[in-house]
Amino acid sequence: MTQLDSRPAPDAAERRPARVRPLWIVAGLVVLAAVMVASVAFGSRFVGWPDIVAGVQGHDDNLNQAAVVKRIPRTFLAVLVGAALGLAGAVMQGVTRNPLADPGILGVNMGASLAVAVGIVSFGLSSASAFIWVAIFGAAVAAIFVYAVGSLGRGGATPLKLALAGTAISAALASLIRAFVLPRSDIASGVQSWEIGGVGGAGPESLRQVLPFLAVGLVISLLSAKSLNSLALGDDLAAGLGERVALARGIAALGAVLLCGAATAVAGPIWFVGLIVPHACRLLLGLDHRWLLPSSALLGAALLTASDVVGRVVARPQEIDVGIITALIGAPFFIYIVRRQKVREL
Repeated sequence: MTQLDSRPAPDAAERRPARVRPLWIVAGLVVLAAVMVASVAFGSRFVGWPDIVAGVQGHDDNLNQAAVVKRIPRTFLAVLVGAALGLAGAVMQGVTRNPLADPGILGVNMGASLAVAVGIVSFGLSSASAFIWVAIFGAAVAAIFVYAVGSLGRGGATPLKLALAGTAISAALASLIRAFVLPRSDIASGVQSWEIGGVGGAGPESLRQVLPFLAVGLVISLLSAKSLNSLALGDDLAAGLGERVALARGIAALGAVLLCGAATAVAGPIWFVGLIVPHACRLLLGLDHRWLLPSSALLGAALLTASDVVGRVVARPQEIDVGIITALIGAPFFIYIVRRQKVREL
C-alpha cells in the first residue's frame, strides 16, 4: 500500500539517542505549563501574577481574580481536548499506517457532530453526558463508514482515498447538520457556533462529565503502543510475531474513537491538531509509539491551549474560536504533506 510520509528515514530515527527523548518530554511539560499560565493571564484583560495566584486559590475579590477563576476551567478543557486530539491522531495514523489520518480529515469529528445535532433536534438531548455518549456513537459510525468507502476499488484503503473519502463525507455530514438544525431557529445559532470548535463554554461540570471518557480512551490508546509498533512492521510480520492484527487494530481504534467523540461533544469539531502533532513528535522523538503517543498528547495539549490564547489576544476584546486558529495552522501543513512528501508507508 503506497502512502504519504512526513517522517525521517527509518535509519535516522533508529540512530536518535534514547537519552534525548526524556529531554524533549521535559521540554514539552515546560512549554505546556507556560501556555497554561498564559491562558489564565491573557484575555480581554491582562491579569498579573498576584491576581493569578489569588484566583487559583479561589478568591474573586476583584475583576482580575474573577477572570482567573473563569479562565481556569477553559484552560483545563483546552489541555484535555488538545491532548485527546493529538493522541487520537497518532493512534489513527498508526492503525491505518496513513500519515494523513486525522479525526477531522477522516470525518470522525463531523460524525460525532451530526450525532449530537440529531440528538438535540430529534430527541431533545440536553445533558453533557448524553452528548458524549451520542458523539462517541457517531464518531464510531463515521470512522467505519469512511474506512469502508476508502477501501473500495483497486489498492484498498490508500491514504489519498481515505483522505478524499473523509473530506467528501465530512462535507456531506456538515450539510446534514445544517438540514437538521436550520428549521430550529431557537437552537440554530448555538449549534452553528459550537460547530466551529472552541473551548470558551467550559465549566467545572463539563470537565467532570468528559474526564472519565477521556481517561478511558487515554488508557486504551497508551496500552496499544506495543501493538502499534508491531503493526508498523506490516500485517504479515506483525502476525508472525504473534500479534492478533484485527484485534489490535480494533482496540486501538476504540481508544481513538472514545477520545474524538468525547472531545467533540464538549468542544465541537476541531480539525488538524491530530494531523500536525504526530508528525512533529516523530521528528523529535522517532517512531516508537511508546514515546510517540504520550508526546502527541502533551504537544496536542500545548498546541490547542496556545491556539486558544492566540485567538483571545489577536482580536481583543473579542476572540477567535480555537477551531479557526488550528485550521489556519493546519490547512497549509496538510497541503505541504500532500504535495511535497515522498510517497511511502508509515
